[in-house]
Amino acid sequence: MNLATNLVEAARRHPQRDALLLDDHSLTYSQLDDATARVAGLLRARGIEPGDRVGVMLPNVPEFAIAYYGVLRAGAVVVPMNVLLKEREVSFYLTDSGAKLLLTTESLEDLLADHAARLDGLVEREADDTGVILYTSGTTGKPKGAQLTHANLIRNADVSTRLFELGSDDVVLGALPLFHAFGQTCGLNAAVRVGASLALVARFSPDRVLETIERQGVTVFEGVPTMYAALLHHPEREAFNTETLRVCVSGGAALAVEILHEFERAFGCVILEGYGLSETSPVACFNHPARVRKPGSIGTPIEGVEMRLVDDERNEVGPGDAGEVAIRGHNVMKGYWSRPEATAEAIDADGWFYSGDIARIDEDGCFFIVDRKKELIIRGGYNVYPREIEEVLYEHPSVREAAVIGVAHPELGEEVGAAVALKPDWDIEPSELREFVKERVAPYKYPRRVWFVDELPKGPTGKILKREISAPQAELAEERA
Repeated sequence: MNLATNLVEAARRHPQRDALLLDDHSLTYSQLDDATARVAGLLRARGIEPGDRVGVMLPNVPEFAIAYYGVLRAGAVVVPMNVLLKEREVSFYLTDSGAKLLLTTESLEDLLADHAARLDGLVEREADDTGVILYTSGTTGKPKGAQLTHANLIRNADVSTRLFELGSDDVVLGALPLFHAFGQTCGLNAAVRVGASLALVARFSPDRVLETIERQGVTVFEGVPTMYAALLHHPEREAFNTETLRVCVSGGAALAVEILHEFERAFGCVILEGYGLSETSPVACFNHPARVRKPGSIGTPIEGVEMRLVDDERNEVGPGDAGEVAIRGHNVMKGYWSRPEATAEAIDADGWFYSGDIARIDEDGCFFIVDRKKELIIRGGYNVYPREIEEVLYEHPSVREAAVIGVAHPELGEEVGAAVALKPDWDIEPSELREFVKERVAPYKYPRRVWFVDELPKGPTGKILKREISAPQAELAEERA
């Protein structure tokens, strides 16, 4: 079992069908299949063996798919990485995963300039072999690599095609980052599974997306809430022909019900909300197209997946009570890479994965997310983990204590904020700390709001009580800096 089998089969069934579209360029399934076979052969010639990890750090361009499936065909493990990561972050990902090679735009071009033989077919893998390692941070501050198996990814892509009622004639918009689980499974892998076309957008902008929908005849749009708001409020959206849209998929954060209804009226299509995590490949729950849809709900568990709500002792809660979402099924990761203790904490002996999200279930079995147990901040669909940012703040010599929290934002959902207590005799501006962090982490992570306090609130044990911290009522500082 190898996830790349989906591509080989699609190329056999639809050789001349456009697999990837980007502006005026296209790549057929036959061409994509050939390019990935060349990459696989070149990787083997460079000494990459089955099970070896290979970093892939590319934007939403055809080369991402070529590298991704090329690595898989060679039997190696893909370690996708955000192109916005800074040097220290890249270094950690490569070192922690033990990656033998990093494929970037330049390195892939150099690789393809070689003329080693292509790898015919693909390297067979077992269902439980790791295919992709997706890094996700936690309260420890150190990112953990979620090991997604070939079976995880194949089943999740297969279920996604049925949820979206996807066929080979569909054109899926690829605006979600392909390094992320949402864009990778629901966009790239689902499209390839049925031989549909993926219309790529290298970087999201409302203009580019609307133009791509019109030019490529996009039928399926997948995005996070901030994307829906940006498209809806675009001053010239009516100048674009978007009549080909039939279904839209939203995830990554809760979509405001008002935005959902307004978008559907404006674009004449249905939005289906879902829920998942990197550790669940990612889809776990969805508003199924053939069932009654409840705006504000994440729907019901997907085929082959169970979900339940538990208390702090992991006992199932009663009807109507809020509890932590636990997930069990074919979508749950193999475990965290080289983190047995973290794996044991997240997945119990019965295979239940504990998400850290708090939800309720209504009388129809529909789930509604109400809070997050973990301190995760979701900024415009991107995950920001406070501990990681706090550790960077503590590197500044002026910082005595720091607490990073999410601050409500009308467009992004949440903005990153930092409450900081300075060491004695230090007198600096918040902007200095903001720039300090900005230089060291990806652009979406650094705190746009920084404010100083004399002391951070603490509990009896001295633990900082983030629930008692609130941002000053002030305008967002240099929000787009």
